[in-house]
Amino acid sequence: MASSNLIFFALLFLFLFTSSSAVSTVEVCQSATSPSFCKSFLPSSPASVHSHCRYTLHHALVQARTFVTLVDLQLTLFPSLSALHDCRSLAVTNLDFISSTVDTVNTTTNALPFYQADEMISLLSAVITNVDTCHDGLAGSGSSSGLGLVDKVVKAISFDRQLYSLYLSLFKMGWVPKNMKAPKLPKTNHFGFGNGPLKLKMSPKDRAYYERLVRGKKPAARRLLQTNYADDGILVNGVVAVDQNGAYDFTTINDAIAAAPDKSTAANGYFLIFVTAGIYTESVVVPKSKRYVLMIGEGNNRTIITGNKNVVDGSTTFNSATVIVEGTGFFGANLTITNTAGAIKHQAVALRVSADMTTFYSCIFEGYQDTLYTHSLRQFYRECDIYGTVDFIFGNAAVVLQNCNIYARLPLSGQFNALTAQGRTDQNQNTGIFIHKCTIKPTPDLAASPATKSYLGRPWKEFSRTVYMQSFIDAFIDPAGWKEWDGTLNLNTSYYAEFDNSGPGSDTSRRAQWAVGVINATVANIFTVSEILAGDQWLPPTAVPYSGGLIS
Repeated sequence: MASSNLIFFALLFLFLFTSSSAVSTVEVCQSATSPSFCKSFLPSSPASVHSHCRYTLHHALVQARTFVTLVDLQLTLFPSLSALHDCRSLAVTNLDFISSTVDTVNTTTNALPFYQADEMISLLSAVITNVDTCHDGLAGSGSSSGLGLVDKVVKAISFDRQLYSLYLSLFKMGWVPKNMKAPKLPKTNHFGFGNGPLKLKMSPKDRAYYERLVRGKKPAARRLLQTNYADDGILVNGVVAVDQNGAYDFTTINDAIAAAPDKSTAANGYFLIFVTAGIYTESVVVPKSKRYVLMIGEGNNRTIITGNKNVVDGSTTFNSATVIVEGTGFFGANLTITNTAGAIKHQAVALRVSADMTTFYSCIFEGYQDTLYTHSLRQFYRECDIYGTVDFIFGNAAVVLQNCNIYARLPLSGQFNALTAQGRTDQNQNTGIFIHKCTIKPTPDLAASPATKSYLGRPWKEFSRTVYMQSFIDAFIDPAGWKEWDGTLNLNTSYYAEFDNSGPGSDTSRRAQWAVGVINATVANIFTVSEILAGDQWLPPTAVPYSGGLIS
């Protein structure tokens, strides 16, 4: 009996403390993204995974601060180099993101609950994306060579990227359970703008002002914006309105955004910006400090935000967007966002989102090449229309487009269409483009040009990941489905899959041989709102309708 108890407690001790026990550096590095870098960087003496991760975190913080200083120095030498300005913004964001992981990593060795683990992985995935974006911007501007000291930035990027990748690897080893699954929650129906009245929870003062705004609108807008006031509605804390003619609080959208409180939280409620009908020619920016902004238009194709910045005329892709969202929790509805530069100007973004837990509902995004830049973190699009040509849904966010219409347009002569270009560069990132219950069709001009090739996507980066699920795919999609990026580049490491699609373009019998191909329901469920976005935690407060899993 005593012997049995001894064995029991020995096994219990082993179970509780295995993750914190010392292991050799070689053993730890076998599971890292880059074993060679891992072995050269980590101390050679045995230590726990948690100790190795904390060591890496310390150096990641030092490197993040050093990189900001380095970029500042280069900007004194090359102040007009727009790619460097992008790099500085991205570097400051990385310092914030890495700093926000310190408390968790330094205070526990326990496996984290699903939602906390997913948030941490999202932040560290974005850190790597930001480094990649800085590098791409410098390379695209031709500034990675021949500018002397700028080469130091490129060299630093190479090291930092490996360091941040190692940090993500070690974090997942030490704090994230294998086969992490979202908690099973009771099924609930979420009703938003298009499925009955908009549900808001507001103070009497805010309610009176919002009702005044809606009363003055045309019947179609009033129907769209009719409201129920309910305890389970969107919590609103403050309302302002934008009108170009000066009828309300502001004449520009940016001025209204500036009026939003800084560093708000979901518990405090959304700051509602109502944008009346009109064409707003603005470069709109929702900065990191403006969190939980709810921007409601008078109706898509009525409230239109437009711009024409593009790469040909000197902008970086990153900064060419008509609307840039960097504030956590942004929620946009009933808006049209467009970039009018045209196909001839190549990369010209309508919307770029670099913010976590962002939602767009009943919006239209119009452009040609690179229309919708789902840059980083977790994003959800519901009942939106997206128009474009080359790589027009791209980036490295964890993003689900659900019940959306995706329209391919006629590109320039000699071009082909690729609906997506996903930018995952690290196999530990939780990112990808996941298209669920959408409709994929050509615009009339493209339909009238059957010789133009159109594809579901192509692998922009090494671990590019895109999945189409339960969507209607029209006949204009080439039977191969997927297009190579550059010869065999990224073909063996990318993940391109389809599940339960319909329509004449959904036939997979002639798909590109390098694609993953058809997956089953168990695998497809990994890429749904509840799992890949942890959406059951942050989408219900928006009252936006969504399906957490596959449609049965």
